Amino acid sequence: MNIQLVRHSTLFIQYAGQKLLVDPMLSPAGAMAAVPNTANTLSNPLVNLKINITELLEADAILLTHTHRDHFDGVAAELLRKDIAFLCQPQDVEKIRSQGFQQVTPIEYEFEWNGIRITRTTGQHGIGEIGRLMGPVSGYVLQAPNEPTLYIAGDTIWCEDVAQALTKYQPDVTVVFAGGAEFLQGGPITMTSEDIRQVCLHSPNTRVVVAHMETWNHCFLKRPELRAFVEMHQLQDQVCIPEDGEYFH
Repeated sequence: MNIQLVRHSTLFIQYAGQKLLVDPMLSPAGAMAAVPNTANTLSNPLVNLKINITELLEADAILLTHTHRDHFDGVAAELLRKDIAFLCQPQDVEKIRSQGFQQVTPIEYEFEWNGIRITRTTGQHGIGEIGRLMGPVSGYVLQAPNEPTLYIAGDTIWCEDVAQALTKYQPDVTVVFAGGAEFLQGGPITMTSEDIRQVCLHSPNTRVVVAHMETWNHCFLKRPELRAFVEMHQLQDQVCIPEDGEYFH
């Protein structure tokens, strides 16, 4: 397994001989409007890609957690080849097909793709009314012979769904989407520093990799702050906070 953090939640994963592109958001900096009703009005994304898009378009499949524009944008929809294998949650099938993609496969629970078992997990994209408004989101567990078990939690806070997935699949590596994204009302809709600490406490044997940082206007948790928190709680041997473009294992 080899994983590259492209930017935000976009990951380029080489796993069991296949190349998977997770949550492709390929717009240049400032190309999209700010998320409204937040304490920051900067246009999105906040930073440019550090990777040549051509490399990402060589992926064998797309694995999509949900269709919010910071996870799947118009540039990706335009540039990706229309016959690429597109794996997603059932709720998003029609929206993706409406953009011309021909091989869209919903993963209700578990799907075998080119020797990789992909199991869909659930989460909470916030709590209460804000969580309801954000809609359904998914995560995925990847398993294959001679490969570590990888859990991509998706846009979720720490909750029972995540705890159950960690307990059931005992992943070697867990990618969490952090940034502590929030609106002017309601609580965080992605993981905070404390959420990440809870993941570590629950599953001390999983390597926690933190993505979804410093790219979107309502993500206020920054890498330096999170690194300081991780060191304060002596979690630096378990938690990896990669920069955009960085590889991790």
